[in-house]
Amino acid sequence: MLALLIFVITLVFVIWQPRGLGIGWSAMAGAIIALLTGVVGWGDVSIVWDIVWDATFTFVALIIISLVLDDAGFFAWAALHIARWGKGNGRLLFPLIIILGAAISAFFANDGAALLLTPIVLAILMRLKFSEKSALAFIIATGFVADSTSLPLVISNLVNIVSANFFDVSFSRYAMVMVPVDIVSLLATLLVLWLYFRRDIPPQYPLERLEDPAHAIRDRQVFYAAFPIIGVLLVALFVTAHLDIPISLFMGAGALALMAIAGRWFGGRSKRVISLAHVLKNAPWQIVLFSLGMYLVVYGLGQAWLTSEAAHVLTLLGSQNIYVATIGSGFAAAFLASVMNNMPATLIGALAIDQVNGHVPALVQQLMVYANVIGNDLGPKFTPIGSLATLLWLHVLAGKGHKISWGQYMKVGIVITTPVLFLTLLALAVWYPILGAASGQ
Repeated sequence: MLALLIFVITLVFVIWQPRGLGIGWSAMAGAIIALLTGVVGWGDVSIVWDIVWDATFTFVALIIISLVLDDAGFFAWAALHIARWGKGNGRLLFPLIIILGAAISAFFANDGAALLLTPIVLAILMRLKFSEKSALAFIIATGFVADSTSLPLVISNLVNIVSANFFDVSFSRYAMVMVPVDIVSLLATLLVLWLYFRRDIPPQYPLERLEDPAHAIRDRQVFYAAFPIIGVLLVALFVTAHLDIPISLFMGAGALALMAIAGRWFGGRSKRVISLAHVLKNAPWQIVLFSLGMYLVVYGLGQAWLTSEAAHVLTLLGSQNIYVATIGSGFAAAFLASVMNNMPATLIGALAIDQVNGHVPALVQQLMVYANVIGNDLGPKFTPIGSLATLLWLHVLAGKGHKISWGQYMKVGIVITTPVLFLTLLALAVWYPILGAASGQ
């Protein structure tokens, strides 16, 4: 009960963030209380840090890369091109915006897609003078696709990184499993969002109100360097997939390379366009504190009772066929994520899956590993507190004058998340055994 009480209070403070305390310090306060009360020990600090450090610094590097590219005009350029490809047809623009969100989420993580693309899409919608209902359809679609298609690569979501590191899943192996599953998730997302918002999408929009995409580029050196740097990073991650090299090392190198170009470190500073001080100030340093603090609190809760209970549920599901086991464990992870945030839910799920080793077939346990990822990537869309990306996304929207209430959000979230989550988990249950047979595993 003490562990549960500390967790609930910590989560309330993380969401509330009184007096600008921030998610990091709120989580660390809970961790300190857990340490002082003996819910967790000092030895648990090193255990938790070993689990989260690579994921945390990878995430920070990805956001720095995203912020530098955003300041350079990279995402505005891409969004304007997409708007022009729509050729004035709103029913074509809607799926194109969703596909753009999926691409950004895959390479720059779900938080980057939600936080960077949303203001740009809002600016374009305002210029096109979309009605409030039409704008809301595009806004919801942008926020939803950021999470629903954050499956394909290890770097696409903090959840993916933590899970891959915990279960020693290589970058290439993870992509082999999840890229096809992510395609199903994208198609399901397109279908569900289209059916839900089809009446709100304007048939036409005035192309002449859009500026030339080239005008959005603020720093051409950074812009042109982005493509080869991202390409080299992806190749390096695939080539070294079976080596024990932290992902954060590669992503940190990519962030430093872009910062060096943006800061003109090797060619004079008179032509600088991007303020690196502004970029570093806005980097999510609070996430470092949050990762250690919140995971410590949840680790204590897990040791108290939650992990063993979750393992019991997974064992029961694992005694069924692979479809029940996969879909059931995925929805269980989604439920947990929606009520306690997906980051702590990921750790509980991983620890529980580790405990069922030997109690369920090996194939089922492997399916549960990926189902836990899917549940924690998509499940947070059920509620506003499900993920940090959603909380930050709602904060950005409120700052732009588009306030979405929790009731309004959940009404949409439950309806559109449920079928997408189900179809994505079903795709995993069908694809993984086929992949295993093809690779001789």
